[in-house]
Amino acid sequence: MPQINWYPGHMARSRRLLQDQLRAVDAVIELCDARAPLATRNPDLERLTRDKARILILNKADLADDNDTARWLEHFRRQGLTALRFNSNGGKVRDILARIDQATKPARDRYAARGVKKSIRTMVIGIPNVGKSTFINRLYGGSIVKAADRPGVTRSNQWVKLGPYLEILDTPGMLPPRMDDQDGAKLLAYLGSIRDQIMDTEELASGLLSLLYAINPAATSARFKLSMDVDPDPSELMEAACRGRGWLLSGARYDLDRASALILDEFRAGKVGKITLQRAEPASDR
Repeated sequence: MPQINWYPGHMARSRRLLQDQLRAVDAVIELCDARAPLATRNPDLERLTRDKARILILNKADLADDNDTARWLEHFRRQGLTALRFNSNGGKVRDILARIDQATKPARDRYAARGVKKSIRTMVIGIPNVGKSTFINRLYGGSIVKAADRPGVTRSNQWVKLGPYLEILDTPGMLPPRMDDQDGAKLLAYLGSIRDQIMDTEELASGLLSLLYAINPAATSARFKLSMDVDPDPSELMEAACRGRGWLLSGARYDLDRASALILDEFRAGKVGKITLQRAEPASDR
């Protein structure tokens, strides 16, 4: 697969705006995708926000393997991060609001000491398509910001009032200007954080299918009706999926365009099963 890089102009503008607005917030909520928690964290955003109280949300946890998510939560907690799992379509809002309250207590105490009663301001950050806008809508209890299951929908910042003294800022998804980790970039592409249109979708889908088969052959075989003796080569897996699912053109030719689109869509929607693409390192016994 060719080198993956996607950094449209609005991301550079959003980065500059974020830097300006960081001075006005008391805490930062970072979202990553529970299916690839390291790959879906932008180191640039981490550096920019390191001086703020931070909460890390492993979003879309309902699509990830529960045991893997538990290991990732422990991994981040060992690093001193407040980390929570969440499903924006049905997660427990109360837990998130409680953690925001805890993270912003020092700021509230400072305001109280000066006799000031002002709103606590938080900022939601993350790469494209990790569910930031859907997360804010869930906290708000309605559709207050535009959300869609594709990257690049949010192009500007928007403040949302969650209560008398709590405001939250929705920000556009931002990728690093350079993707030096191409293995991580592939995971972003599989998850839909990079526009499919800039890549060869057949190559992308075959790579994803191969990875899914390596991680969970039973679930992958069941979803795509693969034979027991299937060759694990990516191109062979694609052709086997076409035969199994009936993705065929006239003359029994493989409909690879349709197969590519459906393999990507079905994985992203969780139809293959609860699968984590990136595993956490086991905790050291020391």
